[in-house]
Amino acid sequence: MRISSNTIFDSNVAAMGQQQSRLMQTQQQIASGKRLSSASTDPVAATRALDITQSDAINNQQASSRVAARHTLSLAESTLQGVTTLLQDVRTAAVYAGNGTLNSSDRATLATDLSGRLQELVGLANSTDGVGNYLFSGFQSKTQPFVDTPAGMGYFGDDGQRLAQVSATRQMAASDSGADVFMRIRNGNGTFVTQATAGNSGSGVISAGAVVNPAALTGNNYSISFSMAAGVSNYSVINTTTGLPVPGMTAQPYTSGQAIAFDGMRLDIQGAPASGDSFAVTPSSNESVFKTISNLIATLNAPVVGSNLTNGLNRGINNLDNALGNVLTVRATLGLRLNEIDALQTTGEDMGLQLKQTLSQLQDVDYNKAISDLTQQQVTLQAAQKSFTQVANLSLFTYL
Repeated sequence: MRISSNTIFDSNVAAMGQQQSRLMQTQQQIASGKRLSSASTDPVAATRALDITQSDAINNQQASSRVAARHTLSLAESTLQGVTTLLQDVRTAAVYAGNGTLNSSDRATLATDLSGRLQELVGLANSTDGVGNYLFSGFQSKTQPFVDTPAGMGYFGDDGQRLAQVSATRQMAASDSGADVFMRIRNGNGTFVTQATAGNSGSGVISAGAVVNPAALTGNNYSISFSMAAGVSNYSVINTTTGLPVPGMTAQPYTSGQAIAFDGMRLDIQGAPASGDSFAVTPSSNESVFKTISNLIATLNAPVVGSNLTNGLNRGINNLDNALGNVLTVRATLGLRLNEIDALQTTGEDMGLQLKQTLSQLQDVDYNKAISDLTQQQVTLQAAQKSFTQVANLSLFTYL
């Protein structure tokens, strides 16, 4: 087979060009420290590297979301810790107010102190995250949630919970509605409320009561009224919703502390109610912690008539306990969320490390292999150049 001189020249030039290209590529890899100088170097590895880079960026964004959510939740938990301490102090003051040695001036002083604590509570409920977002206003983060109005403390936030994407499959509530924390607190025992009627002159003190048969509950309003007959104190229970007496509860002899049970409920009254005194039993409703403290202040400022002070304080203390329990429940959920964020943060950091290691394996150059390849390519190129020189001198004119 005949091979022309042009073919020999072209073939050798092309071969040396390819070797120089590979040599230059290896030099670039060593200089940059990156094996993938372009997608054409290794298309499969380049595609995988792009996917991993995107996954790492998403993981970093979720880490930022976790940091922001943790900041907000920590502030909320710290604020509710202050609320817990405040409510415990208010409860202690309410218990002390029942001391029989205190006079009206002492109780007025306590009422003034509670007024200050109420304003402090409003301040805590209107706490922000440091950049102007209210912690307990739901989605309305720029709206002050609690404002004192002529009708009482009003809530101007909403029921929303701002969500943070803390992992690929987990959205977490980074805020809580102030209505759930401070406003929607069931009064009484959670099912019904007992209270003395204004104007009672006797010393009867009614308990909070309890449910003994949920199936028998009617949800109606009741009145327990007292009368005297032949020197004996009697009571009757009237269903004020229907206007009818409760069967078997008319003109019953009264004994202090003895259980009074009807329609699935049981309670007791201690002391000596006067003839004409009455007590109301109504279904529980939501009562804000602000109203509970306001009612305590009003009770302390009111003149003492009969057992109104004791009944008012007992009712206030019971509702304070309900409010305190509600706040502690919210704090518990905050603690669970904070623990979950910490666990997710640890998992996210481990994932980020694994992604970076995989990306390094795909992109970063192996210097030992690259230098070995460079040396081999240099020797190969030099051999090709030298052999080309020898072949180029093969000409008939050399022998003429």
